Amino acid sequence: MRGGGSRSGSVKQSFSHGRTKNVVVETKRKRTVSAPKPGAGKGGAGGQGAAGGGGGKRPAGISDAEMERRLKALQAAKAREAEDQARREAEEKARAEERERMRAEKEQKEREQREAEERAKAKAEEEERKAREAAEAAKKAEAAPKQAEEAQPQQPRGGGKPAPAAAPRKAEREREERGRGGKGRGDGGRRSGKLTLNQALSGEGGRQKSMAAMKRKQERARQKAMGGSQNREKIVRDVQLPEAIVVSELANRMAERVGDVVKALMNNGIMATQNQTIDADTAELIIEEFGHKVVRVSDADVEDVIKEVEDKPEDLQSRPPVITIMGHVDHGKTSLLDKIRQANVTSGEAGGITQHIGAYQVTTKGGDVLSFLDTPGHAAFTSMRSRGAQVTDIVVLVVAADDAVMPQTVEALSHAKAAGVPMIVAINKCDKPEANPTKVRTDLLQHEVVVEEMSGDVQDVEVSAHTGKGLDELLEAIALQAEILELKANPDRAAMGAVIEAQLDVGRGPVATVLVQNGTLRQGDIFVVGEQYGKVRALINDKGERVKEAGPSVPVEVLGLNGTPEAGDVLNVTETEAQAREIAEYRQNAAKEKRAAAGAATTLEQLMQKAKEDENVSELPVLVKADVQGSAEAIVQALEKVGNEEVRVRVLHSGVGAITETDIGLAEASGAPVIGFNVRANAPARNSANQKGVEIRYYSVIYDLVDDVKAAASGLLSAEVRENFIGYAEIREVFKVSGVGKVAGCLVTEGIARRSAGVRLLRDDVVIHEGTLKTLKRFKDEVAEVISGQECGMAFENYEDIRPGDVIEIFEREEVERTL
Repeated sequence: MRGGGSRSGSVKQSFSHGRTKNVVVETKRKRTVSAPKPGAGKGGAGGQGAAGGGGGKRPAGISDAEMERRLKALQAAKAREAEDQARREAEEKARAEERERMRAEKEQKEREQREAEERAKAKAEEEERKAREAAEAAKKAEAAPKQAEEAQPQQPRGGGKPAPAAAPRKAEREREERGRGGKGRGDGGRRSGKLTLNQALSGEGGRQKSMAAMKRKQERARQKAMGGSQNREKIVRDVQLPEAIVVSELANRMAERVGDVVKALMNNGIMATQNQTIDADTAELIIEEFGHKVVRVSDADVEDVIKEVEDKPEDLQSRPPVITIMGHVDHGKTSLLDKIRQANVTSGEAGGITQHIGAYQVTTKGGDVLSFLDTPGHAAFTSMRSRGAQVTDIVVLVVAADDAVMPQTVEALSHAKAAGVPMIVAINKCDKPEANPTKVRTDLLQHEVVVEEMSGDVQDVEVSAHTGKGLDELLEAIALQAEILELKANPDRAAMGAVIEAQLDVGRGPVATVLVQNGTLRQGDIFVVGEQYGKVRALINDKGERVKEAGPSVPVEVLGLNGTPEAGDVLNVTETEAQAREIAEYRQNAAKEKRAAAGAATTLEQLMQKAKEDENVSELPVLVKADVQGSAEAIVQALEKVGNEEVRVRVLHSGVGAITETDIGLAEASGAPVIGFNVRANAPARNSANQKGVEIRYYSVIYDLVDDVKAAASGLLSAEVRENFIGYAEIREVFKVSGVGKVAGCLVTEGIARRSAGVRLLRDDVVIHEGTLKTLKRFKDEVAEVISGQECGMAFENYEDIRPGDVIEIFEREEVERTL
């Protein structure tokens, strides 16, 4: 008790003297001494350190170092928190300053804009005021002599000074009052329409008048001040008037209001709106009523933009000659050209005959550039040879020395004579033992062709496409003939050319082979060709290389058409796409009307005659699809000649590209077979044809096609060799095997593959090669057949241009009896 009392007393004494901390420490020390524990000295020191450092109670079992570490970590956390807070405050302050700056800039721009508008309006008002003052001054100057005469009798008789006039002073006071702000007093004054700074900031005032409206009002005020409004002089325009025109377009061409034109039509008893079409006579009355001149035009005038322009003699430059190789089938035309070009074209043609027109450019050893056209020699290609003669400068007539003059040779002579071009006779196959060049020269005499060896004016050269004999002499004769002709063209003008061939390519779209005849065709040019138009997307020369431009006598493939043109169409470059589209649409409409007129019976006699013909004539409808436009046209012309007074062939539709479901639908509706020439039906079309029972016949040689159609039409249905398609295989990978060559790793996707069957290689549904298999392997073993769904290896006999993605068509031939 005594100890507790002394402790209590000491505490009170400490509080009274202001030494609280020392007393607390002393009290703790005494409490520790009275109740000693293990490690009490250490714990006491730690507690004292904690009390001295943090002023709080330290947990038991924590050392001074640990306590100090924890305090430092706490202080570092508080410091980081303070730094983050300061950083956030600084960023917020920066964003606020940025917003304030942008708001200030926006206000500054708005203020400058308002001030500019205020200055413009003030300037306009000042000009108006000056104009009004000038007008008033002019009126006052006119009225001054009259006022002086009136005021003359009122002067004092004594000869004193006259009294000042009151009227001028009054006018001057009114003018000063207006200048000080009298304009804003009335509700309809000028100040009512002005936008002030207070109105702009407060958002009041609504929509104000534009500067154009203010200027028009000033102009009216000025004219009124100068003595009344002056009527503008009527502008008389030449209005182009087609056969029919829309009312709004008529008003636009006259530069009159549509309402006025409609009102004029109503006054003439014609109730028409602005979107209705009126005839040319009615439109002419309206145009004359408005005081304009009428210029009658027709739809055909759209082609005036591509009319032939006469070139100046100084603009003409020499150009390479265009040589057409013509002659009978199998007389060696393409082989001769191959020898000149050192190329091999015939290997890509079915049966070794040319079915398309090829255009090539050759540079001779002497440096002369020659453009060659190779035309097919079969009788079905008369029109194609005709087009070749139309664009050519020199015709090389190839006649085989062992075969002499044949029917198509005579045909080629007729085309050359009709075209009026010089001719060179190339007597081919002179290396054969049975060759007789003299017989060829003698046979040509019957057709009024006299060669130089027989004292004529037609050059003749004995050549051999097999050995190369006489090729230099032939090229020399061509160069001599070209030099005599002095062929020239202007390359610095809009291009004009002729379509030699056209086709629909799966990857590139419509492609036309064009021989440029005049000017230079460049990439990016807009052109119209027949009923189609387009923009040159790319130009590809005869070597398959891309070029930027093509000059006169250069054959190129043109990409970028909107449709496939007809072979023989003329290509013309236009200035704008609108012109090209307008010309193409006009030609399409004209061709449609022509076809409709040709097939329409307009009189009763024609109707009866047509009904009688249809009753007596049996028709064989067919649908033709070919790989290129020229072949399709030649097939159609050949089929139209088949028939007599009892039977005829009617071509329902002809086109280029693969056979599609649309073609199958048309064939099914008409009960017609589908004829494919060097094309194949795609998978949906094949399935549709199997379901609907539509027959699809494939051909690669045109005279086989014509002979089959002739036999079917005439009823001579003897045994035929028919092809049965037994399977399809897709090439997945191509391997090169030593001793064998290229082997195609295939998956049989349909049917069955047999070693003994014939095969065709298809690329994009177009026949690339036809032949037989060299090998058919399953794993490492040679097998006779592979069924659908299995993989195998195939190698073609004498052909190695195979690629992944190509399709192999497997077929077998059998003899069957034909029936209609």
